[in-house]
Parts: sequence; C-alpha cells; structure tokens
Amino acid sequence: MPQVDTARFLADLHELRKIGTFKTGVHRPTYSPEDMESRRWLMAKMQEIGLEPVMDGVGNVIGRHKGPGPHLLVGSHIESQNEAGWLDGALGVVAGLALARAGLPVDVAAWADEEGHYGGFIGSRSFIGELEEAEIDRLANRYHGKPLRQALREAGLEGRPRIQWEKGRHKGFLEIHIEQGTQLESAGLRVGVVTGIVAIRQWKLVFTGMQDHAGGTTMAERRDAGLSAVRLLAEIDRNFPLVCGPRSTWTTGRMTLEPGAASIIPGRAEVLFQLRDVEEPIIARMEDRLRALVQESNRREKCPCALEAVSLSTPALCDPTMQQALCEAAEAKAPGAWQSMPSGAGHDAQYLARIMPAAMLFTPSIGGISHHWAEDTKEEDLALGAEVLAEGAARYLAA
Repeated sequence: MPQVDTARFLADLHELRKIGTFKTGVHRPTYSPEDMESRRWLMAKMQEIGLEPVMDGVGNVIGRHKGPGPHLLVGSHIESQNEAGWLDGALGVVAGLALARAGLPVDVAAWADEEGHYGGFIGSRSFIGELEEAEIDRLANRYHGKPLRQALREAGLEGRPRIQWEKGRHKGFLEIHIEQGTQLESAGLRVGVVTGIVAIRQWKLVFTGMQDHAGGTTMAERRDAGLSAVRLLAEIDRNFPLVCGPRSTWTTGRMTLEPGAASIIPGRAEVLFQLRDVEEPIIARMEDRLRALVQESNRREKCPCALEAVSLSTPALCDPTMQQALCEAAEAKAPGAWQSMPSGAGHDAQYLARIMPAAMLFTPSIGGISHHWAEDTKEEDLALGAEVLAEGAARYLAA
C-alpha cells in the first residue's frame, strides 16, 4: 500500500492557507488575485512532484501523471467563499498532491468556481463538456456583477483553450472533503465514506398582491403579498416532515418584498426556496407536496403564487466498487471509526460522476462549521483522511 507523507501533506495545506488569509480562514474568491496566486502555487507544486501542470481557459488546473495507467483523477477546488474556511475544497486538491507524491498514478485537478461566484461548478462542467460559450457570455459575478468574460480577461485566461476529458484515461474520480456537518463528530467517528451527493432543487415563489398605503388601507381590504408568502412558508415547514426522508433539508434562502418600504403594503413578494435529498422518490414526494401547498394557497389567499423552477439537479450516487475500496481502506486504517453517509452539499464529484465512476470521502468538521473563517478539522483527522484516500485509491486501481 502507498505511504503518504502526512507531514508534507499538512505542510502543503498550511502553505496554501497563507494565500488570501482572513482571520483563521481564507478569502480567495474565484479569479481574484489571491485565487490566481493559489493556482500558480499549485502548478509549481505539481511540477515539483513530477506532474505536468496546465491551467486552462476557465482556470482549471490539471497536473497529468507522466507514467502509464490506469489513472485516477483526484481533486476538488481551491477558491473559497467570501471570508470562509481554509479546508473547503483545498483539502481535496492537496490530498491529490499527497497521493501523487506517494507514487500513485493520479492526475490532480483543481476545478474553477465550485463555490458559484460566477455560476457554480464552471470548471468541472467545462471539463465534462457541459459549459457552452453562450453561457460564459451570460454569466456574471453574483456579488458585484462583473461579467465572466471580463474576469477571465483580467485573470489572464482569455484565449486559452478549455481542457475536456480524455475518454479512457481515467478509471474514476476521487474527492476528499470536510463533512460541513456534525454527523461524524457527534458519533465520535473520523471518516465518512460518501454514498451519494444530494440533488438540489431550487424554486422561485412569486406572490402578486396590491401595493397600497399602510395607513389608509384597512386590514380587510389588503392584498399583502408578504403575508401570503410567510403563511405558505409556514405551511411548507409544517407539511414537509410528513413526506421527507431522514436527511432531507429545505431552506428559504432569500425573500424580497417590493417596494420594500415601511409604510407601503408589499405588492410583490419573491422567495427563493431550496430542497435537498439524495433519493429521487423522496424528492418527488416533497415536490408534489410543494405544488399541492401552492395550489391550496392560491385557493385560500388573496395574493396568487406562481411556482417557477430555477435549477433542478439530480442525485449523484457514488460508484459501488469505489465505495467498497474506500470502506475497506477505512476499516484498515480506522477500524470501527468510520461510517457510510450521504453528502448534504453539492461537490464537483457530482458532475464528474456523469462521465466516469466517482466517489468521495469525508473528514469531520469541528462543530460542523463551514463557509465561515472558523471552519477547522483536527490535523490527525486530516492526515488519516489522506491515508484512507490513498489506500482506497490503491485498492480500486488493483481491482
């Protein structure tokens, strides 16, 4: 079995952490100077190890193994959410370096914009051939509105070709990531073998009322879009536990009222609503209940609600053979201290799973904190995760 230099692995993680430092975390938004510095840092590391690095036209960094296959593709992302954690994504890329350094035949990848500053999963979607030039023309930064084309030009990526997958080169894709939840820590476990990545279904609920004076309009006369929205959301929260699964989640991520003044009755309310699960039948039940609740709201309320689909992803189940290799490795390295579990967050692996076998490994998150500068994981758990990933990779390659 390969021997991971865990001291070097942890040193690389801490070295990368210095680029874009924010408190105890990092601030490396996609295509920012800090993000581009981290990509150049990664290419230098790849070259030191003996990989052939290249950065493509959307910022993907891929280091190719020079020897014969079969090869595995290993990686994640290194840009961050704003003022966020130092491990989210970076762990999977630096672990890929550790596997390459241990002599495994791996290509290492850092995908661009997994965090969605410009569109979400731009890099992995480009690699599998699902990002059209027309979409690149349309996309802009969700925080400050900069067009993606301008960002690529300023980052020095304009005109570079976009790398797409080479059919037959990779036996599978592996990604290690922090859990971003509390299941492992709460159970006193150190490793999670991921069974599948949830589907994320995002909907827009638009309520149409009547904008009017807050003092001159009686309560009986009002058509308050905001109140209709709140009442429907309360009904969703009351009904979903009757149809959801044990790991289903639903979130009201944004609610806006128009015109948004204290003395004006809202004439329009817009809600972004998201639900997640790893099983299609459960998702279907939740969506059926959502439609029924909207229909009932429209029968009862003065302000009709229109339900619009924003994005409807599908679950990505991890490859059974790869899962088995990771389970065996986890039991060998951490007997009794691991479990199989779904991923409640989206990851690049869900897109790579469309073209090749894919699997994921989780390490615990202290307090379940992620997307925040306080995100952290014990160093011994990080090291163990890299060792389990390496042994799992070796077992799968030998299968």
